[in-house]
This record gives sequence, structure tokens and C-alpha cells, in this order.
Amino acid sequence: SSSSSLRCCAAPIKSASLIYRRCAHQPINQTTMLSRRVGSAAIHRVIQVRAFAQKAEETAAATTTKTKLTEPRAVSKEEAGKIAGAATSSEESMMPWKGWFDAYLKERLSEERYKSLKATFYFKPDDPFNLQQIPNPSTKVPIGNDGEEAAFREVSPGSQPPVDVPKYDLDDDPYDSGYFKRDTRRRYEDPEFPHPDVEAFKLGMLDGDDPEVQEAKEKLAAGPKSSKGNKGVFPTGPSDFDPSGLRANMSVTPAALSKSLDSYMPNHLPEPTWHKEQEKTLAWYEENDLPVPIGQNTNFIRRERRVARW
Repeated sequence: SSSSSLRCCAAPIKSASLIYRRCAHQPINQTTMLSRRVGSAAIHRVIQVRAFAQKAEETAAATTTKTKLTEPRAVSKEEAGKIAGAATSSEESMMPWKGWFDAYLKERLSEERYKSLKATFYFKPDDPFNLQQIPNPSTKVPIGNDGEEAAFREVSPGSQPPVDVPKYDLDDDPYDSGYFKRDTRRRYEDPEFPHPDVEAFKLGMLDGDDPEVQEAKEKLAAGPKSSKGNKGVFPTGPSDFDPSGLRANMSVTPAALSKSLDSYMPNHLPEPTWHKEQEKTLAWYEENDLPVPIGQNTNFIRRERRVARW
């Protein structure tokens, strides 16, 4: 048993503590000689005995029967390990004086008169939370049409299983960490892969008969000539584990990369109010032979108010 084990270990522990005390008060040379006399085997034995005794004490403390409190009270540090915790919190109100006036009126007046008086002086007499932003734990509110009620945090978050929020779809590869295939912010920063629409607009503003401009247009139409990809042929042999060719850097092609980036391009960018009617606005200015301003002027004053009154 744990008690007999403690009695057996008491003598070696006492001897070891006596040796340590002697070593602490002896000079260095005498301490060294005394340690050699004891020997390393005896020191290891003392350490094992101490560990065994400590484990026996922990086992005895764990098997001790814990008592329950009959009424809530303060618990000291020494008796905390001997008292069993309450499974549920106390249902007794800690503020018995709260709502005494309301209870007094309800007891003295009839139900009809009480409701009429409450509706006169209360802001929301039927509020289940009693106008509290965070209700009391004992306040129960209906959560369905079948009369079911539940209290605030009736099942605490610590007692619920953790929420499983999947980060990937079922057909996604969690080990595919390639960011280049969805890096839309730096898509057109590489001079080898400029924006085709912007480059075509720039070349359209230049002289079309210029040989350099014609050469630039042909180069833009042909697309980038680098990074043609290995077409699935690796040093270890052909492989078709990724039909898109974006899983491995050696098989990436500009066409596949552009297609992937197009699918990740943001579609929630804000637009000005005149963007949908820009053709109509441009036609109106050309019809009235007026210069086209930047953007569109917005006037919130009615036409009748803008007419001179004289």
C-alpha cells in the first residue's frame, strides 16, 4: 500500500538528507572525499527512492474521497483538493432584493391593473431581457414557435466541441502552396508579361507606318516566347498528374498561367456613377459641340430652381 511504501522510504530519505547536510558544512576537500565514500550508486538509489515516495503521495492524494459542500462558502488552499466541485451553479439569487417593488405591486394589485400600471411606467414592459444588453444567466427566452426556451449561454462555449471550418474544398490539394497562379496584384509588373489591352492602346496611339511600331505589334500578338513548359516530360519521365500544368514550375506555360489568373481576378472593384452611361454622356456633349469633361457633373438642384427668377 501507499502508507507502507512511505514508511519503507523514510529511512533512506532521512539518511540522504543527513548526507547532504554534512556535505554542505564540510570544506571542499572533505566533501569530495565524503561523496566518494557514498558512491554514485548510493546517490542514484536515494534519487529513485525520493521519486517513488513522491509518486506514492500523489497516488494517495488522487484516491482520497472528496466531500461536497452543503452550502456555498469560501474554501482555503489546504482543503481545496479535498472538496468536490459543484456540477451546476447555485440557483439561489445573490440579489434577493432585486425587483421587490415590482413583486409588491403584483401581489397587492389585480393582474389587469398591474399590467396597465406597468405599461404606463415601463418603457418596454414585455422585454424578456428587462432592457439589459447582456441578460442574466437565469433569464430564459423562447427560441422557437413550439414553446422551447433557452437561457443565455446555456451550453457554455468551453463545453461545446470545436468548430470545424474547412479551409479547402473537397477537390483541392492542401499541399499545393503555389501562390504565383493566383497572384493578381503583381500580375502585370513583370515587363515580360505586360497588360495586352494597355500595350495595344499605347501602340495604337503611335504611327502605324513606323517599322518599330509594327514590330512591337507583332511581338505583342505573338505573346511571350519564354517559359514554354516541358509539356509534362520530366527528368524521371512523362507525367500527367496535373492536366493544367501549374502544379510544377517546370510545366507552367503563359497561357495556363493567364487562364488561372483570370479566374482569380477581383470582380468587386468600385466604379464611378457615370461608367454605365458613359456612351450616352459622350454623345450628348458631341451633339451640343461641347468639350467632354473628366467624369460627370452631378447637380442635385432641380431644373426649375436653376432658372433665373427675374
